[in-house]
Amino acid sequence: MGMQLSREIALRIGLAARALRGVSVAALVRGLVSQVGWPLTEEKLGRLTVTHLRNALSQGGSIDADTEAPVADLVEDFGVELLKEVVEILWGEKREEDSLPPVESYNQGDIPDSIRVAVASDSAENVDAHFGSSRRYLIYQVGVGECRLVAVRSSAGADEAQDSSAFRAELIRDCHVLFVQSIGGPAAAKVINSGVYPLKFADGGPARVHLEELRSKMASAPPPWLAKAMNVPVEDRIRFHVETTA
Repeated sequence: MGMQLSREIALRIGLAARALRGVSVAALVRGLVSQVGWPLTEEKLGRLTVTHLRNALSQGGSIDADTEAPVADLVEDFGVELLKEVVEILWGEKREEDSLPPVESYNQGDIPDSIRVAVASDSAENVDAHFGSSRRYLIYQVGVGECRLVAVRSSAGADEAQDSSAFRAELIRDCHVLFVQSIGGPAAAKVINSGVYPLKFADGGPARVHLEELRSKMASAPPPWLAKAMNVPVEDRIRFHVETTA
């Protein structure tokens, strides 16, 4: 392998290895070469399938490079959906970091009367993930006059935790609201017990669209759960509710 990887190929493989926790770049390169040959090119990576990736991981790209892990074990460890996403990364079609706006700094009080919203996201700045499998949570500070992305939190480690749902709920404990495409009952209970109010958007969509809708509610007549998150006095919450339902 005397020829070096191009910058583009090296970037794709680096992102793919990062998604496959425990697999080194060198091991992944060896596995890919076993499937498509050397040199690795954009054309060759563009023809990769999930089957190629499975074989690559078991033939040189396994966590222990000296041991060929059975394909079935790899599917169980990484999951078919993750393998699909990694293939898309190697195709050059997934650049999540490029799709996100920069994280902005935030100090307590910068946005008066604001709340914090967590968004379960698998791609770009979208609400498009199940709570129990979301790859990350986008954290926004939301007020009537401003919405600011203040953090991006990876869920790496959740699958290894004794209680994955509790691990994820702890990641967003400082938030008031969770936007998610879907969430199971037991997980929702843990989120609520952490003081976070889950909102499901079955059709998903851009996070900013749903955040703007939330800001509109904050500015007019917030429902009781939102008024509570905004620390609106109890008597005013009752007034808002009466006005809204009258």
